[in-house]
Amino acid sequence: MFNMKDKNLLDDISNKSLSELTELVNNLVNKLEKEKNLENSITDYQKIISINNLIQKKFKKASREISDVTNNKIKKILKK
Repeated sequence: MFNMKDKNLLDDISNKSLSELTELVNNLVNKLEKEKNLENSITDYQKIISINNLIQKKFKKASREISDVTNNKIKKILKK
C-alpha cells in the first residue's frame, strides 16, 4: 500500500518530536475538513494513519523507558 513517497514521508517524520507530529496531524485534519471531494482526501487520510501509528510507537517507547527508570529507582530504594 505504501509507495516510495510514503516511505520518504515516514523517514522524514520519524525524527520529529511528538509535538511536531501532533502539529502535522492537526494541519492535515484542518485541510481535510475544508476538502469537499473525498477522492482528493485519500492520500491525506493515509498520511494521518501513518503518523498516528508512529505517534503510538513513540508513546509506547517513552512509556517503557519511564517504567524502566521508575523500576530501577524503586529497586535502589528497596536495597537501602
